[in-house]
Amino acid sequence: MLMELSEYLTRYYSGFNVFSYLTMRAILSALTALVLSLAFGPYLIQRLSRQRIGQHIREVGPVSHLPKAGTPTMGGALILIAILVSTLLWADLGNRFVWIVLAVMLAFGVIGFVDDYKKLVLGNAEGLRPRAKYLWQSVAALAAAITLYLTAENPAVEHALLIPYFKDLLIPLGPIAYVLFTYFVIVGSSNAVNLTDGLDGLAIMPAVLVGGALGVFGWAAGNTVFASYLGIPYVAGAGEMLVFCAALAGAGLGFLWFNTYPAQVFMGDIGALALGASLGLVAVVVRQELVLFIMGGVFVIETVSVIMQVASYKMTGRRIFRMAPLHHHFELKGWAEPKVIVRFWIITVILVLVGLASLKIR
Repeated sequence: MLMELSEYLTRYYSGFNVFSYLTMRAILSALTALVLSLAFGPYLIQRLSRQRIGQHIREVGPVSHLPKAGTPTMGGALILIAILVSTLLWADLGNRFVWIVLAVMLAFGVIGFVDDYKKLVLGNAEGLRPRAKYLWQSVAALAAAITLYLTAENPAVEHALLIPYFKDLLIPLGPIAYVLFTYFVIVGSSNAVNLTDGLDGLAIMPAVLVGGALGVFGWAAGNTVFASYLGIPYVAGAGEMLVFCAALAGAGLGFLWFNTYPAQVFMGDIGALALGASLGLVAVVVRQELVLFIMGGVFVIETVSVIMQVASYKMTGRRIFRMAPLHHHFELKGWAEPKVIVRFWIITVILVLVGLASLKIR
């Protein structure tokens, strides 16, 4: 929106041309989202407290979590609003990727909202039934996958799987393979972030770090010069994902101000499902799905721990971990909650650096 305005004002004063630069718009997008989160966070927390929309703590969980009962939840709405406003203000609204990623974020946000609303307001412990949740997630993810497939400007690149750390190694994907693969990336990423969101700030900081790194990939992939120099496929329009990812990072850091231990507000499914789906879709757009798997290793490990726990219990009647997801296992082993959180953050920083190294190592 403001990009178009700046282009018009440049006719009268050349200084407005600075707002046409992608990096400047990304910086302003991050700052806008950060300010919005910090400014409206207290109001949202107060509003949620008045409505008594607070977290229910399971008795089977760690005892240290019992004092968290009643903490305002559904704070993820703050993140989504900040991202939406910032992206609409600073992104190129003529870019198809911008609208697709916003649509997916909002669609998964609505699914999370319904789930949270049923749990926290209507008192339905189950929330949105798993089958219904996965059905609507599937509808949103498949719609995005099909849209990306049909609107591809360079199918040879956009419909291929890029193998990181290898130069020019692309595996062509047919229509069915592409759509299914994109579907699994989006839905898998969404649920992985949701499973990780169990401690104060545990999920949001890795999401910020991974989102920021994906923004760098988008910036490089959307620039013909940088893409050629780094030996990565050029994807026209992918650079605008930097503006979206910057908004995600700014909104996430603003939310972390209130979500850091001890949390004043929890993200809820409305935030976790939407952020995870957004990260998955951005990875698809910039052709870095496998790198997302590396950088989001914490999300992957958390998900795998749940799968292993359920499979082991059903097949042998025994549990591998004291409790799943994995962060609860370490809590029950005696690790203080802040220690678990910070160590998972450190692991994410390392994995993000490993992922970013794929830009040069090939």
